[in-house]
Amino acid sequence: MEAFESTPAVRARMSRQKSKDTKIEVALRRALHAAGLRYRVHRRPLKGIRREADIVFGPARVAVFVDGCFWHGCPEHATWPRRNAEFWRGKIEGNQARDRDTDARLAESGWLAVRVWEHEAVDEAAERVSRIVLARRTPAS
Repeated sequence: MEAFESTPAVRARMSRQKSKDTKIEVALRRALHAAGLRYRVHRRPLKGIRREADIVFGPARVAVFVDGCFWHGCPEHATWPRRNAEFWRGKIEGNQARDRDTDARLAESGWLAVRVWEHEAVDEAAERVSRIVLARRTPAS
């Protein structure tokens, strides 16, 4: 891998970025639980595919991904760093391509990928996820 220019402050800040249990993710889980929904956390919806969803509703076949605006290139809030611009553009565009591939693979297997941006209001995101999960539940026979 080619070395790139960075400052100690930037390296320290990036190394502290959480990939699991972020503030929005925990708040969303709490809201979904309060709404009576039960789920699994940080699971691979499909065996053999190394993609982990943040929240998984197995019976409904819904996988929820909470995406950070910077890391996933939010259309509203994405910023393109000036320093190491080529590296970061490649990283973010690679994340976006992987997200599209994940969504397609899940759809091919009968799953629905739901994307929640970190800037979304938790109550609105929880309501959207709840509606989707309840609509996809199979009625008891």
